Amino acid sequence: MPPEKKRAVSFGRVLDALALLVIVFVAYRIFVAPRLLEAAHAQPAPRVSYPRLDGGTFALAGARGRVVFLDFYASWCTPCRASLPLVESYARAHPEIEVVPVDVGEPRVVSEAFAKRYRLANVALDPSASSSGIFQIEGFPTMVVVDPQGDVRATWQGFNPAVGMAMANAEKALSKRS
Repeated sequence: MPPEKKRAVSFGRVLDALALLVIVFVAYRIFVAPRLLEAAHAQPAPRVSYPRLDGGTFALAGARGRVVFLDFYASWCTPCRASLPLVESYARAHPEIEVVPVDVGEPRVVSEAFAKRYRLANVALDPSASSSGIFQIEGFPTMVVVDPQGDVRATWQGFNPAVGMAMANAEKALSKRS
């Protein structure tokens, strides 16, 4: 076999292996990663409150009795720009749950412009980025799932193209327990 053909075959195999790795990673992110902790392993959610863009305040303790999704993001985060519309779509379709996008570490003016551009509702502000330590956020986007009893049941980090499905599964599982 000529050397050019051997290189082409080798390159093709590398591409096949990379494609397989991408498929495995995506399947993992969609079906395995967004798992809930069993109630015995859940931790009480911190008693936090954040100012909202609309002038009000979001207090996590005030959301007891409902499933809460805290969606931590930053406007500079490219995966957040892909994830937020998916999360917002789910939130609009399911008003029985509380979805709170939390803008972390940015000034109000930046948060306002970003929220307007992406049509975000119920945006909470964390300009000091205190939530990073409180919720142990290591990157964006990060979704923290709080059950109706006020316990943190999951923390999902990174972009998940099936975040709506993960949210639906979590809401269904956690609403049964309340």
